[in-house]
Amino acid sequence: MKSTVKNVMTTRVVAVHRSTSFKEMAARLRQERVSAFPVVDDDGTVVGVVSETDLLPRETLDAGWAARVPEMTSRVLNEGDQEKAESLTAAELMTAPAVTAAPEDTVERAARLMYTHRVKRLPVTDAAGRLVGIISRADVLSVFGRPDAEIRREITENVILNELRTDPEPFTVAVENGIVTLEGTPETADLGRAVATRARHVEGVVAVRDRLQYPPP
Repeated sequence: MKSTVKNVMTTRVVAVHRSTSFKEMAARLRQERVSAFPVVDDDGTVVGVVSETDLLPRETLDAGWAARVPEMTSRVLNEGDQEKAESLTAAELMTAPAVTAAPEDTVERAARLMYTHRVKRLPVTDAAGRLVGIISRADVLSVFGRPDAEIRREITENVILNELRTDPEPFTVAVENGIVTLEGTPETADLGRAVATRARHVEGVVAVRDRLQYPPP
């Protein structure tokens, strides 16, 4: 059974209101030892995310600094960074809309969202969009700590026996450090490919080495 976001997320979330000032957010980054905040409105609905990356332009692109940089460097500064440097509140600095996950999402889906959107964490929201937690890359990677014996048992009993309804006896399933090695001779090539494909989606599997001896067509 796949782990869901609610199984691994952190429920203590450091969030800021859309009216929170730059100065307060900079201080809280240091105090809370976080690198980003979900931004919420008055009823706790997530409206965006503000990160260190969003705050840095104001720190570096102040008037004194701009006067000292060469003209060529000034011309290549990103226009969006210039705007963020002049912003004062979370609502003005945040990236919106926020990429979020739901508590019922699988950890695998959360990982895909992080990869696709190139973010390090996802606010977790309920059906009304209110903040209920946060999931980080470290939380996602925690599923790879699953014991090898559990992975082997799921492939043998759940995948081969229950899902594919075939005898596990022709298959040898070995798991070491999350890496699955499949050996044996399946009854058909389609069956062998199905075992290998489904094994790749078992939680905790890092990779699958398909060493099955496929029968001729």
